Amino acid sequence: MLDQHTISRIADELLDAARTHTPVPLLTARYPEMTVEDSYAVQRLWRTRNEEAGRTLVGRKIGLTSRAMQEATGITEPDYGAIFDDMVLETGASVGWHRYTRPRIEVELAFVLRRDLSGPGCTLVDVLNATDYVMPALEILDSRIEMEGRTIVDTIADNAAMGAMVLGGRPVRPDAVDLRWISAILYKNQTVEETGVAAGVLDHPAAGVHWLANKIAAHGDGLKAGDTILAGSFTRPLWVGQGDTIHADYGPLGAVTCHFH
Repeated sequence: MLDQHTISRIADELLDAARTHTPVPLLTARYPEMTVEDSYAVQRLWRTRNEEAGRTLVGRKIGLTSRAMQEATGITEPDYGAIFDDMVLETGASVGWHRYTRPRIEVELAFVLRRDLSGPGCTLVDVLNATDYVMPALEILDSRIEMEGRTIVDTIADNAAMGAMVLGGRPVRPDAVDLRWISAILYKNQTVEETGVAAGVLDHPAAGVHWLANKIAAHGDGLKAGDTILAGSFTRPLWVGQGDTIHADYGPLGAVTCHFH
């Protein structure tokens, strides 16, 4: 376990890394005794300092929920991070590639809540009842910590690698379609790079949301009406470069696009 001074120092390092786009060395290499709880303590302090600086929390992301993502990262348990207002982009956005460090793209569904949701004991049915609508999304991953050799401890402290999300397509009520069978085709510069089905996320994309509600309940936290929850990727992360155009085709639910300039 780390002391509060060390947790504070790490949070400051990560704030600087976001400003300079220079990743810090692996935390697990420098603090081999660091635990998952330490990582969440760093993330909570990092979130608090961002809120004190004027950023507004508008939701959460859930990561590492699918087999594809776990195999791609070598990490076998989900994690979560904060989404701030300035991380939310609309489809068609032109995104500054240099704003992020080694950006990657993931294909996800976003759940927008119409009422509060909290654990413990939150179920998949509770999530569906609390959801206003579900819509297609892309997540842009960012890295404030070196990537080579990362563990779940590094990833959690790094706000679960959240950079931004791009929302688009056609919003649907959670009972209007079979959410498990929503699928997407991910293109980079008109070439198909990945395909996936939402059931790849814990067998149901809403499963990650109730996992999150129960997980944060241990810290006296909960999800709020109006929050947007990114439920987890059902494709592997796709590397993007400056000049790339990304297009995710969700079939009947429309498409989400962005361009990196």
